[in-house]
Amino acid sequence: MNFNNKLIKHSLIFVLITIILLSIPLIAMQFTNEVKWTFFDFLVAGILLMGTGISFVLLANKAQNKTYKLAIGLTLGTALFMIWSNLAVGIIGDEDTPINILYLGVLGVGTIGSFISRFKPKGMSLTLILTAISQVIVIIIALFEGYGNTLNLLRELLLVNGFFIVLWLGAAYLFKKSSEERNEVRLNPTS
Repeated sequence: MNFNNKLIKHSLIFVLITIILLSIPLIAMQFTNEVKWTFFDFLVAGILLMGTGISFVLLANKAQNKTYKLAIGLTLGTALFMIWSNLAVGIIGDEDTPINILYLGVLGVGTIGSFISRFKPKGMSLTLILTAISQVIVIIIALFEGYGNTLNLLRELLLVNGFFIVLWLGAAYLFKKSSEERNEVRLNPTS
């Protein structure tokens, strides 16, 4: 199967997955007033889901090994989850808390670094370490701005951001491991 047919096939799979996932809130809206999605909510969710899926197909296609594919999946999944969480309920406070805009900077570090590194494993590993550091900077700014001024808010701030930091660093580790596996194959071409 050539690349174009493979891309079309996988893209159609992600379109189908997106439709199935978006049908969940659509069906829920028929039975409860707790779920109130607008057309814009469905549009944004559809773009996020399909964009993430198609990005995975394009990037995983150039993978030299399974570890790289796993690293790409974890990176894209973490970014999707961060965006989704921030739009739905907000990471700090609620979705209308102004400081949540700083998470665009975290994602910007990851995006810009990915393109600068041309998605090569070593560069991606460094990029995701910098992405994790930028998330730590968001925590520091939030603390200086008075978020986390009670024990519960501080715990929430540290746990939620710590969760994302661990995911970024986990993906960085996988990219580093992918780079090492690639070098191993080059050094030992008979295996």
